[in-house]
Amino acid sequence: MRKVRMHGYDGPSALRLDEVPAPLAGPGELLVRVEVAGLTLPVLKVLNGFGRVPLPHTPGGDLVGRVEAVGQGVKGYRVGDRVGGVVFQDLYAELVPVQAALVTPVPEEIAAADALAVVRGGLVALAALRAGRLERGDSVLITAAAGGVGHLAVQLARALGASRVVAAVGSAAKAEFVRGLGADEVVRYQDAAWGEPVDLVVDSVGGQVLQRAAEALVPFGRLVVNSGAGGTLDAGVLLRGMHTVTGLAMAQLSRLRPDLVESHRAELWALLADGALRPVAERFPLERAAEAAEVLAARANLGKLLLDLSLEPAA
Repeated sequence: MRKVRMHGYDGPSALRLDEVPAPLAGPGELLVRVEVAGLTLPVLKVLNGFGRVPLPHTPGGDLVGRVEAVGQGVKGYRVGDRVGGVVFQDLYAELVPVQAALVTPVPEEIAAADALAVVRGGLVALAALRAGRLERGDSVLITAAAGGVGHLAVQLARALGASRVVAAVGSAAKAEFVRGLGADEVVRYQDAAWGEPVDLVVDSVGGQVLQRAAEALVPFGRLVVNSGAGGTLDAGVLLRGMHTVTGLAMAQLSRLRPDLVESHRAELWALLADGALRPVAERFPLERAAEAAEVLAARANLGKLLLDLSLEPAA
């Protein structure tokens, strides 16, 4: 079968398409034939040598596909079922073993790219807004607003009743895109001012942007941090503003509050069906995985980046 593997630590160029034996479903696993597979920022860390994984290696991420085989001990799934979920490695391939505990059923009528948005990006976006206690009439600022999670957070904030949605992006070229999703205002990270303060900030960038996110809050405002990039907050700013800061880690939320995750997922399916959520995706065939990763590295994507295994490579 076809599988994309990294053969070095020199970024996206290390990705190559290989022919490898098909895997089997181990105990507790489903073997999934992949429809679409998502690229997320943590992939770049792996490609640049974070953790120095043994080579060749295939990073992980989110996927939607159909069950090809059911491993020992798995209940509730049959061959042919449509599922979506996450894996921690070996994602970019035609067949992928997935822990059954890390997947969820996907409705037949939902397009693969839209389903992928609900499975991961939409779930993160909604969880962040709920963790930030978004109320109808609140003003919200979303960083990384044109990305896979951010472009959904902009739409969800509007759907949940935000009175003003501010989209923070890295380039003015993304302004039209996020305005089309429902953003009232667009600011760049490098702008001297980000406009009037807001009730809630959802930050998926971290680093130096994190402090500016805190400074963008009204008194008693809330900041939800959803970035693995780190960053430092000035405690004085938090104290003077009486701000609340909440960290969001989906792995922890899934482990500690699976009921809440299922509630969020059900809400997302409903919003998708109602047209309140309109995922946007840039698709690449499996053979162009390195090119897709280059787009991600340049932060040039609008919406979700994914590998669509139904696409044929360009001639």
